[in-house]
Amino acid sequence: MAAMGNVIGLVNRIQRACTVLGDHGGDGALPTLWEALPSVAVVGGQSSGKSSVLESIVGRDFLPRGSGIVTRRPLVLQLHKTEEGEKDYAEFMHMPRRRFTDFALVRKEIEDETDRLTGRTKQISPVPIHLSIYSPNVVNLTLIDLPGLTKVAIEGQPETIVEDIENMVRLHVDKPNCIILAISPANQDIATSDAIKLAREVDPTGERTFGVLTKLDLMDKGTNALDVLEGRAYRLQHPWVGIVNRSQADINRNVDMIIARKKEQEFFASSPEYAHLASRMGSEYLAKLLSQELEAVIRARIPSITSLINKTIDELESEMDHLGRPIASDAGAQLYLILELCRAFDKIFKEHLDGGRPGGDRIYGVFDNQLPSALRKLPFDRYLSLQNVKRVVSEADGYQPHLIAPEQGYRRLIESGLKYFRGPAEASVDAVHLVLKELVRKSIGETEELKRFPTLQKELAAACYQALERFREDGHKTALRLVDMESMYLTVDFFRKLPQEVDKAGTGSPPTPAVDRYTDTHFRRIASNVSSYIGMVSETLKNTIPKAVVHCQVREAKRSLLNYFYTQVGSKDAKQLALLLDEDPNLMDRRQQCFKRLELYKSARSEIDAVSWAR
Repeated sequence: MAAMGNVIGLVNRIQRACTVLGDHGGDGALPTLWEALPSVAVVGGQSSGKSSVLESIVGRDFLPRGSGIVTRRPLVLQLHKTEEGEKDYAEFMHMPRRRFTDFALVRKEIEDETDRLTGRTKQISPVPIHLSIYSPNVVNLTLIDLPGLTKVAIEGQPETIVEDIENMVRLHVDKPNCIILAISPANQDIATSDAIKLAREVDPTGERTFGVLTKLDLMDKGTNALDVLEGRAYRLQHPWVGIVNRSQADINRNVDMIIARKKEQEFFASSPEYAHLASRMGSEYLAKLLSQELEAVIRARIPSITSLINKTIDELESEMDHLGRPIASDAGAQLYLILELCRAFDKIFKEHLDGGRPGGDRIYGVFDNQLPSALRKLPFDRYLSLQNVKRVVSEADGYQPHLIAPEQGYRRLIESGLKYFRGPAEASVDAVHLVLKELVRKSIGETEELKRFPTLQKELAAACYQALERFREDGHKTALRLVDMESMYLTVDFFRKLPQEVDKAGTGSPPTPAVDRYTDTHFRRIASNVSSYIGMVSETLKNTIPKAVVHCQVREAKRSLLNYFYTQVGSKDAKQLALLLDEDPNLMDRRQQCFKRLELYKSARSEIDAVSWAR
């Protein structure tokens, strides 16, 4: 019996802890560990004597009474056997710091707590009330008292009340680890029993169902319930148990439940019909029978419960790693944590650039697509039109026309034309800057460890953006310097080739300047030569601008993106570091709940292992 008490007491403690942590179905859905733990659901029609059976098992008068639907919320009743001589008391889960020794107040609190959720109406709610009773006169047991099944809606109830109650009851009894305590009154035909009808649907073999026959003392004279109690009218895998509840007169006189139990035993022992069954009748026997069955079911399910616990522990450990461990309070540890977080971010950022993660390819897209496209779209056709070439060359010659080749005209056309390359050069720098900023944002978002610290995320992002801005300025200067260098010194070989023009006769001798110098053909040749030179420079810049951008922006982002931030962090005191590690309150709550659940599951595993070895 002691071992049994250990097993059921363990389940009671686990269920209680699950409830405290919210690891139960407040909306009627019972998930995870709570769902895996066996329990006993008390099912019966209205006025079938459900409440009286529960009070007989407990040995206390504590449940609301009345006509119609009295139980309007599930009552999860956990019985804890205490040492002989200890005083009975009760505790509600929603009032954890208060002990009730007056069970009339327990009844009132059940009524008040029900009204708090459903109002003073006939409405029902699937949200359970959790009550624990500690007494030397009980066995370790968990019972769930459910609203009584009904066939019609009465005034003040919704039309769907019949279906709502049945669905709520089914939610519990459908589960394969639920023991069904089906309550039926003996003064009605068992074939019309609401409890048996529902139990037969969810447990057709009767393996989980315990039949209880109440009101045996109220049957018509000359009749008895032996056909039911001996399993001939409706057979179950477990024996039927007869119960004699207190009469209304006893209830009115507040007859002690212990005395009522003795009267019940005397009824069966002295009854000619039931004397041979007396040892297997009564509320005390029912409580022991249920406790034995619950202990057997729990032991049979220990392997599956242990498996669920181990799996859940692994998931919770993983979630704790994801959420992060608690933060140390000293400045050194906080600074170390910040640097570790920065390293984690920096690693992800570099993976984006180097190809381990997507994003770095967009920089190559700037060089391979955007820059060449921008270079091709430069308006050199308009710039090198015949009219513009004539104008630039004439202006460059001044009052004295050129003698052979218009060198000043060439220089001015080339130098002015090369300025068009400044736009694509700056645009390439800006495009890569935007890519780098986006990669910083993505990398911060992908650094799981940083999600705990929104303030640190903002500070880190701001510092990175400042660094990238400096890199962009260097990129601009370097890329524009490359363009300016091309206009500062023109390639000599290009000019040396200019006089070698083929004349119309094809002799290879220079044309006569006086004949060809100011014709349209002459200026078209100048435009063509300048276009060739600009094309040569364009090809050069198409290769050198990416080098400058990578050198000034990408390389520096990989090398020194966080240097400025490290300098800032290193100068902060303990209070300022703590502000950086100011966590999201929702995340802190999640970690706290996760930690408590993890402790619960670990404790449950240890206790279950101890019980398993004690078998």
